[in-house]
Amino acid sequence: MTERFFVETLGCPKNQVDSDKLAGSLLAEGLEPAAALGEADLVVVNTCAFIVSAREESIEAILDASRERREGARLVVTGCLAARAGAALATALPEVDAVVDIGLPVHVGGPSWRPRGQRSVPIDFLDLPRPPARAPWAYVKVADGCDRRCGFCAIPLFRGPQRSRPMARILAEIDALGAAEIVLVAQDLASYGRDLSQNGTLIDLVAAAAARVLRLRLLYLYPSSLDDRLVDTIVATGVPYFDLSLQHVSRPLLRRMRRFGSAETFLGRIAKIRSRAPEAALRSSFILGYPGETETDHDALLEFLRAAELDWAGFFTFSAEDGTYATTLKDKVPEPLALERLRECAELQDAITSRRRRALVGAVTDVLVDRVGIGRSYREAPEIDGVIRLPVCCEPGTVCRVRIDAAAGPDLEGSLLDEVPRHVPRRTVPSGAHP
Repeated sequence: MTERFFVETLGCPKNQVDSDKLAGSLLAEGLEPAAALGEADLVVVNTCAFIVSAREESIEAILDASRERREGARLVVTGCLAARAGAALATALPEVDAVVDIGLPVHVGGPSWRPRGQRSVPIDFLDLPRPPARAPWAYVKVADGCDRRCGFCAIPLFRGPQRSRPMARILAEIDALGAAEIVLVAQDLASYGRDLSQNGTLIDLVAAAAARVLRLRLLYLYPSSLDDRLVDTIVATGVPYFDLSLQHVSRPLLRRMRRFGSAETFLGRIAKIRSRAPEAALRSSFILGYPGETETDHDALLEFLRAAELDWAGFFTFSAEDGTYATTLKDKVPEPLALERLRECAELQDAITSRRRRALVGAVTDVLVDRVGIGRSYREAPEIDGVIRLPVCCEPGTVCRVRIDAAAGPDLEGSLLDEVPRHVPRRTVPSGAHP
């Protein structure tokens, strides 16, 4: 009888890409996907370890999976928590059959299965096989690791330095996925290709990838790397969506974060983007309560949010991560104060987002239909931002011309004007080559 597997994914879109590639490897080994966790012979929990709350959620998911699995099913933990604390995790959770760094042992369903407590040699997920996209969109990871040493971030400690994928392999994966929209992701996307010789830069990759798909989107752009040429390249794709990794805007606090920039610098960059693409959508994320954050720093962030008028923003309280520079800093911000600052920022940004969404009422836009009744324009990243609610007659995978009729918080409602034939230009890239 064929063994069945079930993969549960926590964390960011980069983790979802890893899970897709893990599923592709298991399918290649002859396993079949299970419809539910309780029906699987092999259960894999792909964990997140970015901050304390993510680690807690991952551990709870592991325990839930152990309770829900059927008798005799094997439970494997992989992902960032396994990479960061694998040995301790294997000892602390006897329910787990194996803890594996970022991958699974080869022939996981066969005789080489590792007993609980043993850790396999890590498998590089970047170029594992991957099944075709199940939705009209897909994330594609172009690099792993990071060369930066931001004061709050532990990712380089367990993911290592940046490792870019050769462009030809990325383009081949995009071709195989068959999705109308591709979202390129990496920890430091703008630095793609700098660690490879004779490969090309992010600009080269964007140009080549955009020629293959209906819509190309980029996530996690470090502001110091977002120069005019990259801005123009993104705008030329027809998807002027900019996800800027800012984290804060106070120059003194950013220095303590070991980050670049200031409110003035960021507002200048945003103004340049909007001068090239007045309808550009902008997103960012910010940390509240970093050690040394003062009321002056916080007021600067509030003033920036009012001035920047971002379409989307996420807010997180500081999490002290072992091994990072931030843990050596004094002037800790009490958690209740950090939460109060977060709520103040979130309330302000919610009002800005709602206002910007209401301003779209009456506009006509092209919408990619993700599933029955739900779609997105270029302004909304999949499973991150709001959505556009559509008539049920819109076919998933098609692009519809839609008039925006109403707004409700982050979401919009639209009526169908006409359907645009889906067109996804494709080219075959020979192995080892790139355009």
